[in-house]
Amino acid sequence: MYAGSREIEYVDKIKGLSYEEIAKRGGGILNSAQRLHDASETELLGDALERLEEITWLGTGAVEIKSGYGLNTADELKMLRVIRELKNLSPLTIKATFLGAHAIPLEYKGKQHEYVDVIINEMIPQVAAEELADYIDVFCDKGFFTVEDTERILMAGMKYGLKPKIHANELDYSGGILVGVKYGALSVDHLEFTGDAEIQSLLGSETMPTILPGAAFFLNMVHAPARKMIDAGLPVALASDFNPGSSPSGNMQLILSMGCIMYRMTPEEAIHATTINTAYAMGVNEELGSIAIGKKANVFITKPIPGIEFMPYAYGSNKVDTVILNGNVL
Repeated sequence: MYAGSREIEYVDKIKGLSYEEIAKRGGGILNSAQRLHDASETELLGDALERLEEITWLGTGAVEIKSGYGLNTADELKMLRVIRELKNLSPLTIKATFLGAHAIPLEYKGKQHEYVDVIINEMIPQVAAEELADYIDVFCDKGFFTVEDTERILMAGMKYGLKPKIHANELDYSGGILVGVKYGALSVDHLEFTGDAEIQSLLGSETMPTILPGAAFFLNMVHAPARKMIDAGLPVALASDFNPGSSPSGNMQLILSMGCIMYRMTPEEAIHATTINTAYAMGVNEELGSIAIGKKANVFITKPIPGIEFMPYAYGSNKVDTVILNGNVL
């Protein structure tokens, strides 16, 4: 859920500025927070419906939508209320995630614990009272929220029935994966910095490791060790991370191709990672993610193709011919 684009920062990235440098200049998440604040709910709803229409015709049938560009109680609630309206208007299966802990607002620089208090004492109770979110997420990483911050926020959310998810180990070995596993997170997402300790922790858990190839591609970051994770016995999910700052694309066919090209996954592994494994990471694998008796008929029919290998192989074209959601041909 966001307002506007950030193509000027895209040029900054080309010139060599890092994600953290752009953030320190008031760009990044804080830029999107200001745009979100200035946008009306009607504007946010219209923009989001257009994006949902786009990803539907690229083959997406279920999507997790996060808040996180509010960074204050009123704007976080505004985002989540729009997401609730999207659930009513869109044929897509939508899950809402509260990500108040996405960045530190400028007014809380140097007193981060006070913003964490706001999330715990103001935001979470109101989000829960209006039943606006299915999950709670924290950006647990270098320069953002610490493991201690994350534990406090997750425990508060869990008291209100919000299941955890974690933005983890995108920028460093932050402890995000380990704290996610500790608190039974449904997924840990990003995972560029994943070592042996993190892999061992995930192997003993029910947490789905979710890689975001679009963000690594767009930000020119190191790649998560997908091959090592799979060879160790882990399942892996792939997601788009569709957002204006680090991955401005919701094309899951492209993510499928990136899984094969950038992460050395076989077509079959990448298809699993973009269907049944992502359904698990959204908590909808009992009803979606595979074609089976008793599940929702959320499928797409391709244009004529020679085999499943052609899906990731032809990375620049849309292979979808027909979309069926909830048993209805769109």
